[in-house]
Amino acid sequence: MSESFPRLSARTRRFTLGVPRGFTISPDGGRVVFLRTGSGTDPVTCLWELDTETHVERLVVDPRTLDAGEGDLPPEERARRERSREQAGGVVAYSTDSTVTRAAFALAGGLYVTELPDGRTRRLDTPGLVIDPRISPDGRHVAYVTGGALHVHDLTTGGDRALATPESPTVTYGLAEFIAAEEMDRMRGHWWSPSSDALLVERADDAPVQTWYIADPANPDRPAAAQRYPAAGTPNAVTELFVLGLDGSRVAVPYEHEYLTTASWDAHALSIVTLSRDQKTMRLFTVDPADGTSTLVREDTDPAWVDIVQGVPGHLDDGTLVWVATADGGHRLFVGDRAVTPPTLQVRAVLDVDHDSVLFSASGDPAEIQLWTWDGHSLLPVSTRSGVFSGRMAGGVGVLSEQSLDTEGVATTVVRRDGVAIPIPSHAERPGLDLRVSLGRSGRRELSTAVVLPSWHEPGSRALPVLMDPYGGPHAQRVLNRRGGYLESQWFAEQGFAVVVADGRGTPGRGPAFERAVLNDLATPALDDQIDALQGVAEQYPDDLDLTKVAIRGWSFGGFLAALAVLRRPDVFHAAVAGAPVTDWRLYDTCYTERYLGDPGEQPDVYDKSSLFDDAAKLERPLLLIHGLADDNVVAAHTLRLSSALLAAGRQHSVLPLSGVTHMTPQEVVAENLMLLQVDFLKKALHL
Repeated sequence: MSESFPRLSARTRRFTLGVPRGFTISPDGGRVVFLRTGSGTDPVTCLWELDTETHVERLVVDPRTLDAGEGDLPPEERARRERSREQAGGVVAYSTDSTVTRAAFALAGGLYVTELPDGRTRRLDTPGLVIDPRISPDGRHVAYVTGGALHVHDLTTGGDRALATPESPTVTYGLAEFIAAEEMDRMRGHWWSPSSDALLVERADDAPVQTWYIADPANPDRPAAAQRYPAAGTPNAVTELFVLGLDGSRVAVPYEHEYLTTASWDAHALSIVTLSRDQKTMRLFTVDPADGTSTLVREDTDPAWVDIVQGVPGHLDDGTLVWVATADGGHRLFVGDRAVTPPTLQVRAVLDVDHDSVLFSASGDPAEIQLWTWDGHSLLPVSTRSGVFSGRMAGGVGVLSEQSLDTEGVATTVVRRDGVAIPIPSHAERPGLDLRVSLGRSGRRELSTAVVLPSWHEPGSRALPVLMDPYGGPHAQRVLNRRGGYLESQWFAEQGFAVVVADGRGTPGRGPAFERAVLNDLATPALDDQIDALQGVAEQYPDDLDLTKVAIRGWSFGGFLAALAVLRRPDVFHAAVAGAPVTDWRLYDTCYTERYLGDPGEQPDVYDKSSLFDDAAKLERPLLLIHGLADDNVVAAHTLRLSSALLAAGRQHSVLPLSGVTHMTPQEVVAENLMLLQVDFLKKALHL
């Protein structure tokens, strides 16, 4: 008997295992280093190298041969993986020197260095478990964090010393604080100088941050885990920057803003980007590493918020700045002071700067993410087919990763300077589903919408119960031209539903005005747009949707939206499954929440309008709340407090607590049975 889709999806980490990722191209374009697990069900990530001349792929590091398990991961590394949504084990991250001939990585808390030409790998002696090792550009040293201290290991002499040690238990050197990792996509806290003689290092002090306690009620003999959690309106960690020299020097780099969004140190400048607490002002500085003085390069402001864009700042060979900013109604690529993309092309990220060429991702159609280059004179499309693309570029060689509705999985291709294309195979499992997905626009606002029907359904033969399956929150998107985004939706459709996925206001790809429509209200626009999309799809499929049986499911912001739907619009939604929902935005973190809702102390009515507690007495539809009790992102208090409010109002509901489960629900049995339990609940709730 073949394996069920829920079990296979759980075993394959939603079919992400076996997909090549984490690419590094050597400066001459001759080699591409990357990560990939051995198969679609193998959770151990290995390090690989492709020779672009011979097309030969070589296994460089297999963690199994190093006799290193995952049991000794330091808590900071487990937290880092949770922040980055890392679902595999093994070599999940690595760094290389400037010539890409030597690599460093952490494995089970140990520090390893690999000679890429021959694959010789050695474990280095360290005084503690290692986090985030970064090899110097000249390949002679490795910086890493252990016990909150930043250490440097000399690969020539074997000497190991601390450049900075924490002054108290709440201080760390060299690590990104919680907010940077969770909400800014900044996963690092130290950066080597190009000359390899110094590092820019973040010092973070969590002392001002309130302490929350995450308990495991299923194991009352274990103490609750203390966690510093900066909820909206409360203090953040205090962050500082220092230039630490290998000669023992220490130079402070002061800045005024609350947030350090990113830093970079290339041949042209040591750069830092800061953001004000209200996120309406972003500043880019260049820093003199000798004395820490900063020079303002540019300042961007916005009455709503300034977007954090990945991959900038960058520099062309002549030092010209590469930047992304909002201008004339669009997210635009700037080279120097000149916007080189039209406002109709929404720039998503800068992926690489290769000499005088800039590789970036952007959307004309919000369901597409295409690759473009700016070559110093003109814009050139890199991806020419419909789909969702990502990539890297160095030494005139490109790596393109492609997804679409027409192709299964992720296709990765290396393109040499002479145009020769070399595929990097994916080992991912095939889902075994016959997708019936139609992308389009629906409703008065022409929202991006995907309609997923059962493979066995004959159009017009019967009206199917409807399952809305959104995320629906800002800065995240569900409706994209890629098969992998609809596998779970298709499986739910196979159980007898017409599944509708809609991206409402706040989601990216349609420009700043569309995204900023959720300012000061995360509830009303999101819910109105799901209803608008539903009604629009019903007009397009008048004989296929039964609007007397409409359910909604979601996780995280999608869970908030699902609970919101049955509480505020029971006339439209007849049942809901809310997984890890944010129920009161005062309980969620500073950076994300305040970006959209401001300070709860200054705008309490805005928070009340976007929270669920005052709606508890309105519940008249079946509601299933699911929450991992070990969730340190959306803590279980969200669900438990809503459940208490519903109970106090005399409203029947169901709660499914998941012992030991975090926000990602990576456990195989849990992930599989969650899908089965949701279908069972929805069918009973809709009397199917």
